[in-house]
Amino acid sequence: MKTSKPPKTTTACDKPRQKTRPKNEKQYFTDVHGLPCIEKLVCSVDETPQPVTTKIRGTIPSWIHGSFLRNGPGKFEFGNTQFNHWFDGMALMHQFRIEGGTVTYMSRFLNSDCYKANAENNRIVVSEFGTLAMPDPCKNFFQRFLSRFEMQQPTDNASVSFVEYKGDYYVSTETNYMHRIDPETLETKQKVDWSKFIAVNGATAHPHTDPDGTTFNMGNSYTSKGASYNIIKVPPQKMNPDDTLEGATVICTIPCEDKTKPSYYHSFAMSENYVVFIEQPIKLDLLKIVTGKLRGKGISDGVYWDPKLQTVFHLINKHTGRLSPIKYYANPLSTFHQINCYEENGFIIMDMCCSDDGKAIKSFLLQNLRKSGDALDEVYNTMCRIFPRRFVLPLVVGKDTPCGQNLNTRPDSPATATKTGKNKVYCTHEDLHCDDLHEYGGLEFPQINYKTYNTHPYRFFYACGFRHLVGDSLIKMDVQDKRMKIWQQPGYYPSEPVFVPSPNAVEEDDGVVLSVVITPHKDKSTFLLVLDAKDFEELGRAEVPVNIPYGFHGAFQAEI
Repeated sequence: MKTSKPPKTTTACDKPRQKTRPKNEKQYFTDVHGLPCIEKLVCSVDETPQPVTTKIRGTIPSWIHGSFLRNGPGKFEFGNTQFNHWFDGMALMHQFRIEGGTVTYMSRFLNSDCYKANAENNRIVVSEFGTLAMPDPCKNFFQRFLSRFEMQQPTDNASVSFVEYKGDYYVSTETNYMHRIDPETLETKQKVDWSKFIAVNGATAHPHTDPDGTTFNMGNSYTSKGASYNIIKVPPQKMNPDDTLEGATVICTIPCEDKTKPSYYHSFAMSENYVVFIEQPIKLDLLKIVTGKLRGKGISDGVYWDPKLQTVFHLINKHTGRLSPIKYYANPLSTFHQINCYEENGFIIMDMCCSDDGKAIKSFLLQNLRKSGDALDEVYNTMCRIFPRRFVLPLVVGKDTPCGQNLNTRPDSPATATKTGKNKVYCTHEDLHCDDLHEYGGLEFPQINYKTYNTHPYRFFYACGFRHLVGDSLIKMDVQDKRMKIWQQPGYYPSEPVFVPSPNAVEEDDGVVLSVVITPHKDKSTFLLVLDAKDFEELGRAEVPVNIPYGFHGAFQAEI
């Protein structure tokens, strides 16, 4: 574990070095060389459907009792056809069962319709985000031509995360399909379609949950009038044992300013009383997407970054569904994950991981992740780094509120919020880091002590440092003094860190941090890492005798 240096007082400590190039030439954000090849982190593996014993080094605290569930792509080809994008790989679910200081491991592929269809045909027959399924070669030329005019059907390859609704666990992606999972066996139990319950065409894989179990999410809807953003509310309890999303409602609908080009969003922020929707300049060209099959292009071809647009924060009251007339504007930014959001003294404090460029989503092609040498360095250096930022949004803005002065009266944050016109507030951010974070490539996959501190003032979050295309360090960030603690070992790539509180915890960081660590340089060398969340020192690790690809998100299911 390393501890960062005290923060410097200079205001320029957190500005990334950028080299701007002439138009039509690549923009370089960093100048990193000699990155090791990580091709083996994105290779297909076999599932391990029966629990296997792990080898413990150090000590796994005996009080940890439950299952660490993880999700991510695990199969990248069928027959002679290969997926193009990292997000396209077939969902592989993982379970690390922890009990009495021991750990077992198992994994299963999600038994989705697309997985079964691809396997049955021994080729890719269902299109994914970056991969267009090719026409059946057994059809004649005319049939193959006509198939180009068929609408692409949404995939049910739920490879992004584990989420919980009404006490049940689901795996989720960003289409209208989820799958209910038995967390004990990882068996696929039921396919659930959001559109059967509410008028949406999909939902995020990052819902937020209130203490009483009420869950909020967001999803788009597409009609003849154009695209809209929807705030979704799911009740906390089942009315009968077979319930899934029964009782879900849309509490607010926000029309897109450009009806045919809505913003892409991966998640949203939520405080005690508000949902904050971040309308960012990553856009979906719906015309390109619906004509993709005809043009021989995947969905990703319709995703683009428009830096001429500002970012807009929309506030929705969770209890009434009322959309605030005040729109909060910021410079163009992209964000995939928020850290925390809470209300204090008439302000919403919103912390999130941000980048000043939104083209990175197209950089995660499998061919890029499998490059080496200078070609790999170039992919990394042309991707903008991601850093934690804080925005402060004043809740009380009226016709008598003066224009042109900073409405953020909080002495603890240099973020600004300035009224620029009727119902318009322009915001600038505070950086929640110092210059030493640049040494670790910024950060992503943020996690907090969610159960106790989500929607409340907090001090710590945990994340992956990104001095590679995937996480290559673990970071504990103190948002008060902006100091970091680091876990890092050369050649090892840790996944999203998940905080698990200790029994009878008193302080915010009383507990452990769990992360799955992978190396491409040794066969069957994955391990579950357990860190003391307070000092960020390693307590123990559970070595898994199988290969595991680098995944996305997970959750800890505590057992009594």
